[in-house]
Amino acid sequence: MVTKFHILKAHTLPLFTLLPRTLSFSKLPNFSVSSISFTTQIHAHNQSSDPELSYGPSLRKGTLPPTPISQTSLRTFTKEDDDGGEYNDDYAFNEESFSRVFDIAAIRVSSKDCFILENRLRGHLLNWPRIRNIARVPGDDFDDEEVKKLVGTPSNEDSLVSLDRRMHGKAEGDGEPLSPVLHREKLVKTFDSVGFVNFRNLAKMTRPSSRKKKMVDDEERSGGKNKDKVGRKGFSVVEVVEDGLMEGQDLKGLLGEGFHCRKWRGPTRLLLLDERYSKKCAEELPEAIKVVLKETIMDDRRSDFELVRCRLTLFYDYWQMDEILEAMLPNDIIIPSAFETVGHVAHLNLRDELLPYKKLIGKVILDKNKPKIQTVVNKIDSIQNDYRTMQLEVLAGNHSLVTTVVENGLQFQVDLSTVYWNSRLATERQRLLNGFTRKDVVCDVFSGVGPIAISAAKIVKRVYANDLNPQAIEYLERNCVLNKLEKKIRVFNMDGRRFIVSLFTSEKAPSITQVVMNLPNDAVEFLDAFRGILRGRTKEEEYPLPLIHVYGFSKARDPEFDFHERIRIALTEVAVDVEMRRVRLVAPGKWMLCASFILPKSVAFGKPILEL
Repeated sequence: MVTKFHILKAHTLPLFTLLPRTLSFSKLPNFSVSSISFTTQIHAHNQSSDPELSYGPSLRKGTLPPTPISQTSLRTFTKEDDDGGEYNDDYAFNEESFSRVFDIAAIRVSSKDCFILENRLRGHLLNWPRIRNIARVPGDDFDDEEVKKLVGTPSNEDSLVSLDRRMHGKAEGDGEPLSPVLHREKLVKTFDSVGFVNFRNLAKMTRPSSRKKKMVDDEERSGGKNKDKVGRKGFSVVEVVEDGLMEGQDLKGLLGEGFHCRKWRGPTRLLLLDERYSKKCAEELPEAIKVVLKETIMDDRRSDFELVRCRLTLFYDYWQMDEILEAMLPNDIIIPSAFETVGHVAHLNLRDELLPYKKLIGKVILDKNKPKIQTVVNKIDSIQNDYRTMQLEVLAGNHSLVTTVVENGLQFQVDLSTVYWNSRLATERQRLLNGFTRKDVVCDVFSGVGPIAISAAKIVKRVYANDLNPQAIEYLERNCVLNKLEKKIRVFNMDGRRFIVSLFTSEKAPSITQVVMNLPNDAVEFLDAFRGILRGRTKEEEYPLPLIHVYGFSKARDPEFDFHERIRIALTEVAVDVEMRRVRLVAPGKWMLCASFILPKSVAFGKPILEL
């Protein structure tokens, strides 16, 4: 019937220091793009009463680690010059400057009582994002009593020899059976790779899992740098800085006369208390915590408790992307918080005021989104060519812009340097596909690499896909084979007007039921090609007219009216019944719209505007 509860004196030092908003980091002065150097510095300043600092961890709270920053964490970036060689851009990025130390209080308990107390004290424990409120005590993971129960107490020297022989796999000679683990290892040495065919489960058990092997490989590549860090991604570590019984303290007043002190035995855990209790002593803890501890002692007199002071260190890997950028960029700059993802490529569209910091932004985005993101690029110019390709600059990661995108269960290979792709239109493409049936024949005038054409091929009867860009046609054919739909797609490499005229004047015209024109910048201008496409046929013939889906941009105050007016002008037809839909807002005051209408018979049998 032994219990203990070790209480420390009230802390005389604050367990965290806060930084003023204007002094949290050294901001960057005006500089040239060719020479950029970023360093972060902490100014120790106590502002524990600052109302702007909310609950939870922050780069403006805590202190730097006591150990000096090593030079290995100071990373410089190089880029290629005009001659193909590499030169230093004087771009420094210090990861260890983002490590923060927080002093917190914890209750040290036996491992058998850990999870019960965690449930009962949940509202009073640390509730920080991505931080567990239970920590292990280094060197306290084994219990002598439990080990004795497992191996037993040998009565003589022969028993110890027998135990040693069994542990080293030499028990068959003295009649003792091998343990299951040693028996499996013996079978591994007996059977070769052919023998594993009859023992598939055995082969699976003896081979290391891919996850464990990856962790070992990552540890070898890092050179053991992160071996002291704990947590799911190695971004935090908890250390006990003060423990044990302080002299002259009377513990009976808190937990009663039956409280006794004894040395810790067996594995223990740390229950990290909420940060508001970091400067409190045992007498100042809430009554709810005291009641729970007293009830635990009444239920089990062998329960042990100890109030200790801990140091929680959060490393660079813990902080989110926006927290890092907010700390390093000037206060008057809007932090980029979103980007478009195309396979392993993160596509940015930075504003002019962010261009001097583009390398920093690219590096942080790459670090915080690995391994999914391997390349970060920025669009440096608007789309001004007929192939709709974008001028991209690689900010961080590898320089490969060839990636694979998965959409609607299909795979699309894309080279962002030569073809166009927009992942933000995935929802619109799915809405369009929902309107297709098995009897439809689709004509995709501006197909690109095939996000609509290939997806439609899984639904409709036939697809005719066209694009002016030969690189897009190459990837379109490759994606057709990749998704095993090449038999349902006919590919063309022609100008949009010539493709419309040639397709609708052929024998394939009667079967076409849907026409997609997804070129928002210029698609309306190609509608004049539908004028007179059926002029050689008689109006009395039973001839279905296709449903046309045309996309476009509008900056007008009434974008629907403006887009409808442009469609009527292109078709030279006043009475056009159009179903209009806003797709998305691509820029302030600029809408992308989709207009769907059945081709009017007066347009199809009218006089052609152009002779192609």
